[in-house]
Amino acid sequence: MIKTIFLAAGCFWGVQYQMLKLDGVVDSEVGFMGGYIDHPTYEDVCRGNTGHYETVKIVYDSDKVSDEDVLKRYFEIHDFEQADGQGPDIGLQYLSVIFYTDKEQKVAAAKLMERLKELHYKVRTRLEPASEFWPAESYHQHYYEKKSGQPYCHVRKRIF
Repeated sequence: MIKTIFLAAGCFWGVQYQMLKLDGVVDSEVGFMGGYIDHPTYEDVCRGNTGHYETVKIVYDSDKVSDEDVLKRYFEIHDFEQADGQGPDIGLQYLSVIFYTDKEQKVAAAKLMERLKELHYKVRTRLEPASEFWPAESYHQHYYEKKSGQPYCHVRKRIF
């Protein structure tokens, strides 16, 4: 079954790059979620006054990869303990948020967050229902693939 989840974890370029490496992820799109204005631009969100998070829409085949495995990868590619952004990117738009689209995703996320706390991590990730997703401008889509580069701020660190 094809499912969608929305993940915010700092710079959306790196999140998209790393999540596409997970077998079973079939598509992705970078954009914005969680704010209070319609059709935000990248410049609007960078100003920090729209309430939006840089977010990646992840489309995956749940027959090939579970909700839990998608979320494990998510936690392993960013600093979910950082309270003010990600790495050198500081601001609301760079916070760690899981926007779930069904009960199974919410339950899987809550269980993993509890497991991380049991491992003595200070989990700052927010867990919220998905809301309106606004795609970013085309030049942001698949940025690292276009530039033949690799992310500087999203490197996988195995935890699970």
